[in-house]
Amino acid sequence: MKIGILTHQYINNYGAFLQAWALREAIAELFPNDEVQIIDYVNLKHFIINAGGWFRFYKNKESLADWVQKIRLPITFAKARKKYMNLTPICYKAKDIEKLGLDYVVVGSDEVWNYRETKGNARVKFGIGLNNEKLVAYAPSVGQTHELNVPEYVKEGILQFKAVSARDQLTEQLAEEIRNEGIERVTDPTFLVHIPDEIVSSVSQPYMLFYYCDGLPEAEKQRLIDYAHQNGMAVYGAGECDKRYSDITVNLTPFQWVWMFRNAACVVTGTFHGAVFSMLNHRQFACYLTNPSRIRKVSSLLEEFGLTDRRCEGKASEIIKTLANEIDYITVEKKFEERRNKSKEFLRRAIQ
Repeated sequence: MKIGILTHQYINNYGAFLQAWALREAIAELFPNDEVQIIDYVNLKHFIINAGGWFRFYKNKESLADWVQKIRLPITFAKARKKYMNLTPICYKAKDIEKLGLDYVVVGSDEVWNYRETKGNARVKFGIGLNNEKLVAYAPSVGQTHELNVPEYVKEGILQFKAVSARDQLTEQLAEEIRNEGIERVTDPTFLVHIPDEIVSSVSQPYMLFYYCDGLPEAEKQRLIDYAHQNGMAVYGAGECDKRYSDITVNLTPFQWVWMFRNAACVVTGTFHGAVFSMLNHRQFACYLTNPSRIRKVSSLLEEFGLTDRRCEGKASEIIKTLANEIDYITVEKKFEERRNKSKEFLRRAIQ
């Protein structure tokens, strides 16, 4: 049997890379006698906009040295995809995927069903044009998108899937309305397998780690940095720039990025996968959320695992208090294991 995974593997983003890698690993473990590949489907518009974004220079945040590291990141991701992803030949349209001769196409995870996203939305991820394969949706997300006037191709596409699951509440709600059936909530693929890491030798421990807290007031962030220094911690960003960080850790491989989370004393983040990797590595973390899509996704994730108290409103004092309130990871890990087993069972049932 030949199984292909259709996702956002071409995006220069750590979460996008790792969820794609993890889903392939998980399916390969469940079906060891079958061929499992990531479909190297590329939406050129999405790819160009994403890659081009890394070349912007933000003079208030970045030094020239930061920027030089940052513009190398698309090359680092390209090398990682070539080395670690089991990719099919490149595909630009549904007809190219049809030529691969796949038995199953697993669509997901990430915001592959965000049909209002003008850069990355592609009808093929709703199964449009895929007529010769059995379709399975594993943990897709619609982001913040959901309204009554859903495009017809979205409805038609979701109806033709053999099995559908969802990563968050909004996606679950949309799929239930379209298919008129209960939709199973599954975990992000990164929960399904152990993810290795690669050491970042330049990093001094212990350290506070930041990962994209968009909108966090600069004065409050400075208070957090001062707090870290006063408590003997260095301060780093996981693949992001700030002149105030202890060193430049921008041009990281995906598995170096994992190492940064795995070894942090604490994490302050504003993203879904920032929260996920804090949780998976049993870190003390706090979330500051301003992006509407992230608010929905991360809030749904935190609620699922009983960690809603990790959300903060942007005051450094509140974030520090949250970080000091240690998470009971013995209890949380039991929930991880339960959700992990159920999610793997969904894949076993769906792919037969």
